[in-house]
Amino acid sequence: MDLSEFLNEWHYDRPTVLVHTSGSTGKPKPLLVEKRRMEASARITCQFLGLKEGDTALLCMPLDYIAGKMMVVRALTCGMRLVSVEPKGCPEWDGPVDFAAMVPLQVWNLLQQAPERLLQIRHLIIGGGAVNDELAAALKDLPNAVWSTYGMTETLSHIALRRLNGPERSDWYTPFEGVDVSLNEEDCLVINAPAVHDGPLVTNDIAELSPANCHLSSFNFQLSTQQFRILGRKDNVICSGGIKIQIEEVERLLHPHLHVPYMITKAPDQRLGEQVVLLTEAHDIPTIQGICRQVLPKYWQPRKYLSVDHLPMTETGKPARAEAERLATR
Repeated sequence: MDLSEFLNEWHYDRPTVLVHTSGSTGKPKPLLVEKRRMEASARITCQFLGLKEGDTALLCMPLDYIAGKMMVVRALTCGMRLVSVEPKGCPEWDGPVDFAAMVPLQVWNLLQQAPERLLQIRHLIIGGGAVNDELAAALKDLPNAVWSTYGMTETLSHIALRRLNGPERSDWYTPFEGVDVSLNEEDCLVINAPAVHDGPLVTNDIAELSPANCHLSSFNFQLSTQQFRILGRKDNVICSGGIKIQIEEVERLLHPHLHVPYMITKAPDQRLGEQVVLLTEAHDIPTIQGICRQVLPKYWQPRKYLSVDHLPMTETGKPARAEAERLATR
């Protein structure tokens, strides 16, 4: 979808817009979302970041998914000037902009190929995938404001932010005003955001709530709310010999030591129930095995290693977990 197509859909006399989920845990699903809720989400983000009429908003993400659509809606709702460029891995644009949204891969590419462009963005939000420790460390000293977002298609993009640089840098996400979070009996995050979603939304994200309420200064108001951090997805738990292993935690431990493309997944095991599997685009399996034995706890170590031509990824750059599991069980 190009910009003119989305604008036609937006201005058409219909209260809803068709969006698709990213497909990180299965096939993408179509959803009809209300335009009034998209506008409410846009106003909340712009108010928190202090964005105003006449500011510039950079659109460098595809309009097939909610992240790109919401950048356009924020510009329309808050009177910002939209700068639309080709949505590619290393975005190109001319001059400073007040606001931009990118996926982690785009930010990585800019850091390596054109770091001066990142300094042209007054507020950068990063979503669509986890910001790992290495990327966070690379961004922590930037002078502009850089944020990691938490949200999903069902919440019409993000409902919480955490600062990645400056004195308010944090590992904890702070929900926007009007958003309440809690945990269910499985420690999955439950979101209550009436402005953007009808009723409580039970996520598949295993989370931890901060011990106490905390305060985060925005540009226009003070938030005092329950913060949270994400430990991993309920779908990504491997039950091996009675031990629950979170896929994201295994990947996080390996990340500083394993410098080849890899992904952790699972496969059935007759004795253990499930086994840890490592997919990689590399071919030196003995070296990878040695690193895993040094870095990982005994019961977290992969029992199976598979070389693949390409790691399965979604169109938005997230690990395609369902496809990875399928590859591991073939």
